[in-house]
Amino acid sequence: MALSRERHFARAAQACHVSQPALSEAVRKLEDELDVPLVLRGRKYEGLTPEGERIVVWAQRILADRDALTSEAGLLRTGLGGRLRIGAVPTASGAVALLTAPFCLAHPLVTVEVIGDLQSGDVLRQLRDFEIDAGITYVHEGLGEQYRTVPLYEERYVLLTSAADAPAHRTAATWAEAARLPLCLLTEAMQGRRVLDELFTEAGVRPSPRVETDSVAALFAHVRTGRWASVVPHTWLHVFGVPHGMRAVPLVEPARTVPVGLVTVAREPGSVLARALREIAGRTDVAAALERRPEDRDVS
Repeated sequence: MALSRERHFARAAQACHVSQPALSEAVRKLEDELDVPLVLRGRKYEGLTPEGERIVVWAQRILADRDALTSEAGLLRTGLGGRLRIGAVPTASGAVALLTAPFCLAHPLVTVEVIGDLQSGDVLRQLRDFEIDAGITYVHEGLGEQYRTVPLYEERYVLLTSAADAPAHRTAATWAEAARLPLCLLTEAMQGRRVLDELFTEAGVRPSPRVETDSVAALFAHVRTGRWASVVPHTWLHVFGVPHGMRAVPLVEPARTVPVGLVTVAREPGSVLARALREIAGRTDVAAALERRPEDRDVS
């Protein structure tokens, strides 16, 4: 697995905390034991053989089961422990925090790692490869039976615009009006941006953003200057609030929502950590919490 991930013998050896000759010898012993070639050998690493690619899938499953077994034993002995790995699309950053807080309170021996800048396809791939225990991403019927989902909220979109702009004085704005403003948006490589482009297309317009970024923080930094408008999920307002001098106006024509949920692999017995997170998600009203903005909270 280390060699497949690092694609370099020296880095793989370092990741395994062994010398490079020791790693090479271990790979040769595994090839002898399985009686198939695993690595394409040349003057440098050239990749895995087709047999090696298949063995990596089994190795990922075996190590994931080993980790699940260790967590299960720990749960029976002293309570749930270990490290929970969560991958999320950038627009779901607020939802992640709403789950990790009660999870850590319920399971004080567990540490949590959040990877919050993944594309939706990467979330599913890392789940399949056992690189993460759970993902928060867009859900749809095409996910198939290999995944288990817990609905969290419906993502909808608002126009962040200067209070001086015409749409800011109304209770709603159209996508066509938004397209005519100087926009700062996420890059086209990101799923959140692709969703926006589909909605702009449905409205019969095509936005021409002056600034594009793959960073939520950078997007809000540009909006705060007052020179740029943006279209953002309503969930971001829960984290960042509405910048001074701006207004958040719901977007209509079309008024569309996209379901977001917690996704785990549907395997039994599966990850104990993922199961515990699903239980927390099932009894947490994420949708209601995301309606609250920083300025609505009691900070006394």
